[in-house]
Parts: sequence; structure tokens; C-alpha cells
Amino acid sequence: MPRIAVIPGDGIGREVIDQGLRVLQHLDGERGLDLVFEHLPYGADRYLETGTSITADEMQALRRYDAIFLGALGDPRVPTSQHAKDILLGMRFQLDLYINLRPVKLLDARYCPLKDRAPEEVSFVVFRENTEGLYTGIGGQFKRGTPDEVAIEAELNTRKGVERIIRAAFEYADARGLGRVCMSDKSNAMRHGHDLWQRVFRAVAAEYPAIEASHLYVDVLTMEMVRAPDRFDVIVTNNLFGDIVTDLGAQLQGGIGLAASGNIHPGQAAMFEPVHGSAPDIAGQGKANPLAAILSAGMMLGHLGHPDLEDRIERAVRDCLQADRVTRELGGTLSTSQVGDAVIAALDA
Repeated sequence: MPRIAVIPGDGIGREVIDQGLRVLQHLDGERGLDLVFEHLPYGADRYLETGTSITADEMQALRRYDAIFLGALGDPRVPTSQHAKDILLGMRFQLDLYINLRPVKLLDARYCPLKDRAPEEVSFVVFRENTEGLYTGIGGQFKRGTPDEVAIEAELNTRKGVERIIRAAFEYADARGLGRVCMSDKSNAMRHGHDLWQRVFRAVAAEYPAIEASHLYVDVLTMEMVRAPDRFDVIVTNNLFGDIVTDLGAQLQGGIGLAASGNIHPGQAAMFEPVHGSAPDIAGQGKANPLAAILSAGMMLGHLGHPDLEDRIERAVRDCLQADRVTRELGGTLSTSQVGDAVIAALDA
């Protein structure tokens, strides 16, 4: 009986999560998955009412769930986005969700900004290290506000952290019969931390002789993702570079409205979320595109041991895209809930 924590969050997060839940409940009724959903109030409303984003005990309680389904966080009433940082970064770091898994899969060629690219030519995944790098907050400021001000941001790389994300990328490729893993860094300029990535990558790659292991500096990687996306199966990189190249990947597949993600620590609770933000300017108007949330729900089912249902959801979303059963953002005329209706109908077709 899988327990799923549902955190709709802010803005359109509530609307898109509702459609993801409708799809999950539909498949639950069909297959008897016995999914148990528990809604949690973490978001801007609670932060503004109580001054608390999420307590330490509440964060630790998330470990008891099999998965977490997150909408979006961000509200103009909290200009610092402190609550979003507390919740989202808190989950990544405190729950040690070291894998940020971002599929880049073109489901309809019309949405790709690259000319004459077929769906099979844009189909890879990015493994972004999610708990180290430049996002750990190591650094400081000296003589702030003066002409002599100095600001330092330090990048943290540990052998344990680097090895486990690289190994996860190879294990993923090996389990799915994918033949290529590319590691990206900037070791020609960042000679200490990224030298560690180089050495660990070579050591782990040697354990998987059937998989072609390659390396690209991150500036070259971004060019190659545009020039020849079909050369990639799995990309693995650090936190900062992963943050950047996954958004480039999202655009290759049609935009962040179609980008799903997972934040994973194998064997523990994992968090799944659409990549897009909370878009408060259109919240409550039925304009939000729920497809990324629905695809994230599919990833969650795959993580919970139902890869066939993940595939069915992806096919249903593809069918809706090809039939223009989408919101205005993607050139259609449907509302948020009507897209949910369309995906459910496609699941039953």
C-alpha cells in the first residue's frame, strides 16, 4: 500500500497536481494499486500564516512515505522565496535525494525548436548531482557594500557524492540496455574538484565495459545537445551544470511545460515534480498546462514498480500532443482540467 505525500504548493501547483492525481487515481482504480494519498499544507499560505515553512520533525516525517508528489513553490507575497528554499532544498539535502533525474524526450516533433528532428533523435536522460557542488552555500562576503567587497562561493565535491551519481548513471544505462554514458565537467579550468570527477568517472566506467563512456566539457556539451542530440543516451554532471543543461534539454523537448523530474535516493522516499514554476499570474484561471505534472506522476509510478504504467502515461500524453488536445500554451484550446480529461481518455483508448 504505497503512501504518497502530496504537496501542491503555490500558484498553479495546485491545479496541475490535481490533474496528476486524477490520472493516478484512474489507474489505481483500474489496477488496484492501493495508493494512499496524504495532502500536506507546505507552501506560501502556511508560511505567511505561521512564519514556518516546514519544521525539522515534518521534514524527517517525509522519510516515512514511499514517494512525494510536489507541485510548484513560489509566491510574490514571499519575495525572498524563503519558504520555497526551505521546502525544496530542504528535501534535496536533508533527505539526501542525490539523483536529480531529468528525462529529455521529444514526444511530438512539432514542439522541437530544432529543424527536422524526429522524436527518436531527442531521447536521453540527464543525471544531475543534487546535493553538492556550488549549491551547498559554502562561502561568504567580506567588506560588503564597499569598493573592496569580496564574495566567495565554494564548490563542494566529495568522492562519495561523485561516485554515487556516476554509478547511478551507469546502472541506469545498464539496466535499460542503453549504450552510452557521457560525463560533463569543466576540468580544463576547475582543476581540483573536476579532476576528482575525471578520475572517478574513469574508474566506474571500467566496471561497465559494454557501455561507451565519453567526456565533454560543459560548453561543448551544450553545443552538441543542439547540434546532435541523438548522440546521447545518458548524461551525468554536477549540480550547477546539470541545472543549466536540463533546462536546455527541456526546451529541446518542447519547453518546461513538458518537463518532468525525479529527485531520488534509491531505497528511500523519492520526490517527483514538474520542472516549471508556480506561475502565479495565471493561477486559478484554468490556463495551466498539467502535462509535466502528469508525466512526473508517471515517473513516480515507474519508481514504485510500475514501469508499464509510466509508459502508458507517456503514450497518452504523446497522443494528446499529436491530437492538439492541449492548453493554449502549446497551441490548443483546452483548459487545465480538460487536458486531464483528454489524458484519461487516451489511457482508455
